[in-house]
Amino acid sequence: MNVDYGSYPKRTIFCIDMKSFYASCAAVALGLDPLAAHLAVVGDTTRSGSVVLAATPPLKRDFGIKTGNRLFEIPEDSRIRVVNASMATYLHISVQVTDLFHQYVPLEAIHTYSVDESFLDIGGTRKLWGTEWELAERIRNDLYCRFGLTCAIGIGDNMLLSKLCLDLEAKKRGVAKWTYDDVTKKLWPVTPLQKMWGIGGQLEKRLHRMGIFTIGQLANYSLDKLEKTFGVMGNQLYYHANGIDISELGAPILSGQISYAKGQVLLRDYNDPVEIKRVLLEMCEEVAARARREQRVGQTITLGVGYSKNEAGGGFHRQLTVPEPTNITMEVYGACLKLLSKFYDGSTVRKLSVSISNVYPDDSIQLNLFENDRPRKRALGYAMDEIRHKYGANAVLRAVSYTEGGTAKHRNTLVGGHKA
Repeated sequence: MNVDYGSYPKRTIFCIDMKSFYASCAAVALGLDPLAAHLAVVGDTTRSGSVVLAATPPLKRDFGIKTGNRLFEIPEDSRIRVVNASMATYLHISVQVTDLFHQYVPLEAIHTYSVDESFLDIGGTRKLWGTEWELAERIRNDLYCRFGLTCAIGIGDNMLLSKLCLDLEAKKRGVAKWTYDDVTKKLWPVTPLQKMWGIGGQLEKRLHRMGIFTIGQLANYSLDKLEKTFGVMGNQLYYHANGIDISELGAPILSGQISYAKGQVLLRDYNDPVEIKRVLLEMCEEVAARARREQRVGQTITLGVGYSKNEAGGGFHRQLTVPEPTNITMEVYGACLKLLSKFYDGSTVRKLSVSISNVYPDDSIQLNLFENDRPRKRALGYAMDEIRHKYGANAVLRAVSYTEGGTAKHRNTLVGGHKA
């Protein structure tokens, strides 16, 4: 099947990534040059096992310390500065960076993908700011002069290509551009598959079992077989491997893959099933609340459990389709308990994740003649959400959050999962 690129939208999209954003912001706040300072940002400087959230380029280059390392792995060296994360500060600077982008394009042409990454549709700006290359350099210069921050910019014919260009080329060169014409020579040779945005470890293993080891092999695989194996995801894998993405700016790149999820790396190893279930209930509460916030219900519940490295890692991700779409906390929790009972082998747990997918509008819920109290449970969830919205996340907590192993009370004091 040959792809007719002429039938797909061709825009000029920037994907802008702030290099080592947290570490750079922290360095600038201390009056240091991010490109010269050896600085690490960690979740909590008082905990030796705290994760390194960001590191300046010199720290990565000279000491091999990068995101994901632990505090105890940082060498004792007078040149190295270690600081706590200050998420409120980073968010404040991120807002100011968006204001800078707004000087060049309208707000509706900006999509903030994360605290340190944004998409810009620069179509129609050539007469104002010159070519895409000239505008990219102008933005890079402005960011450095105003904030002392550096960035990389991937330019593409759509959101996907700009993101892939950023990750696979622009982060090394500063600015790069990928068009539909570049797909066969730049995207198809990519291997391992995890270098492709949207392909994780488990999916890569499944593709390997199908004999797919490069993006080019994926792009030329049978579309029918991919759809039969992966459903709608197979369709997206095929078209993404061919550089096709019709998402509007601000929509998920994986359009149609709407879900509500929560993942958590636990502060310590959990080997007590009771404590694991306590955290799981808290997470189900949060995921269900996210679905209720958008007045959605989901029929597929997914549970992920990651085992401790002390037990050689491993774990499982399994899903269960429930009879009726739901956003009721205890129904989501009940599905997770079934999955836990079936697949958990008793190993020490360090990671948990819960998601609700296969979603529908909340008003599509069918009344069940055998569950007269279901509407009341649904209304109770919305009432609890309203109290939390008005008085704070800790205004209403389940009793498990006050027990040994509960994490919600502490996490609700954080911003972006870290100290404010």
